[in-house]
Amino acid sequence: MKISIVIPVFNEEKTIKTILEKVNSTGLADEIIIVDDGSTDGTKKILENYRSNNTRIYYSRRNQGKGAAIRTAFKYVTGDIIIIQDADLEYDPNEYQELIKPIKDGYADVVYGSRLMGGKPQRAYLFWHKLGNTLLTYLTNILYNTTLSDTETCYKVFRKEVIKDLKLKSNGFSIEPEITAKILKRNKYRIYVVPVSYYGRTYQEGKKITWRQGFSAIFILIWYRFFD
Repeated sequence: MKISIVIPVFNEEKTIKTILEKVNSTGLADEIIIVDDGSTDGTKKILENYRSNNTRIYYSRRNQGKGAAIRTAFKYVTGDIIIIQDADLEYDPNEYQELIKPIKDGYADVVYGSRLMGGKPQRAYLFWHKLGNTLLTYLTNILYNTTLSDTETCYKVFRKEVIKDLKLKSNGFSIEPEITAKILKRNKYRIYVVPVSYYGRTYQEGKKITWRQGFSAIFILIWYRFFD
């Protein structure tokens, strides 16, 4: 099965080389689709000098958000299995094998890599950030009658048929709850959860998502449950 890695990028000049090395070192990336979302640091220059036979890079003229970058990447993926990979170093590509196993074994259509299941290394990070993730996950489970443990995780893995069916609209971080809401509302996809490591960053180290995105996520979850 062909594996496609989707990497949305914005101002990650300190980590982009390393994450690409890590992704390629897994030996599983048949295709890497990078979308630079209007970076204003040295990221674009690094990518312009990057050469790899399995990689295609697309550039946005201005910053539109993580969701816009992911939606652009999804237009070009050709793999049977698609993995979303952030351009920072918070998630470890060495865990791809575990993430794709339920799909390759025929059990799953979608796999979520959960930071909150335990059993994997976890950096002690921001309490309010973790609380927000937990509350959004509980809200998702209540609204959509499911048992996910980490809906805001970067590591979401799909069969290509799932991606083609979603018709995503969000530009910013709201892409995360939108993906989850639309998958769950269709009520036809087999979703599995596996534990993943999490090497979280502080805001001083480059973390971008803030508490403000939590309100948007709540709106998205309610909207797609009842009105769309």
